Amino acid sequence: MHQSLPDHVTRYAETPVFTETTTPSKLTGDHNTKPGVWGKLVVISGVLDYVVPGPPEERKTIREGDFGIIEPEIFHHVQLSGPVQFQVEFYR
Repeated sequence: MHQSLPDHVTRYAETPVFTETTTPSKLTGDHNTKPGVWGKLVVISGVLDYVVPGPPEERKTIREGDFGIIEPEIFHHVQLSGPVQFQVEFYR
């Protein structure tokens, strides 16, 4: 998993802030981004897991104030285990 965004990308969109009750089912099921589109999964409060299915499965627990990087075209999903607020920023 990447720990940072490439230098050449710029932010162009973001999702609303989601919670454990407003997260769309699409985000908890496997999905991917389009070619050239990176995401930054930002946890505002609480905790969630960012999962890239395997084998081998890759999993990153993201806590309040931290983020995860979503690579273009890589299937992934989020796993929620309690109260959380998060959003996704999109870069290309």
